[in-house]
Amino acid sequence: MTVSSESAALAKPGQPVLVATRKGLWSEGPGDVSGYGGVERPVFRHLRSGRPLGGWFDEVADRLVCLVPALGGDCFGVDRDELTVYVPRDLLPDVVAQCRDDAWLRFEHCVSVSGVHYPDEPGAELHSLYHLLSITYNRRLRLEVTCPEADPVIPSVVKTYPMADWHERETWDMFGIRFAGHPHLTRILMPDDWQGHPQRKDYPLGGIPIEFKGAQTPPPDERRSYS
Repeated sequence: MTVSSESAALAKPGQPVLVATRKGLWSEGPGDVSGYGGVERPVFRHLRSGRPLGGWFDEVADRLVCLVPALGGDCFGVDRDELTVYVPRDLLPDVVAQCRDDAWLRFEHCVSVSGVHYPDEPGAELHSLYHLLSITYNRRLRLEVTCPEADPVIPSVVKTYPMADWHERETWDMFGIRFAGHPHLTRILMPDDWQGHPQRKDYPLGGIPIEFKGAQTPPPDERRSYS
């Protein structure tokens, strides 16, 4: 069972959206060798949460909306004790600058930038995730930004968080998200002339030897046999 990303976007705050129902620990069909083939679990994505969010989450949410009114009040989600802000890509530079510089937020560090590929979400197939850390207040914040495969561009945050330099390069290398304004957006794991982005879900799983710089790894179907 699946639902469109448009349905997910129209969900009311606090109302979970069922994206799919999966069987087995890892996947459906004979590819699941975990032994948990009888497990059936719902899959939810991009949950929006109603107020109150709880604890310091409300303070941060209120402050962000005050500093960047275009965010709106329904762009926050809480899942597994983690606060996520769903940020439109054009607002990302302003949001990260406020997160770092505002005295009431003080998220001084961007710990990581990573990517996710959801091919079943039309117009928002590629997601970039930012994990921010406030040493001042001992808090962690997660930002999530989307872009379509047809226009895989998200503004770079390197000017605000220089430590994001190599993280954005790896996300470009693995997922093909172009970070506009990055000072030197080149591959970091794969050879410079490599075709494709290996962590996209439409990338072939087997039959391609992976050439990391200085080493070569055989394709997955030659590493281990499940027969």
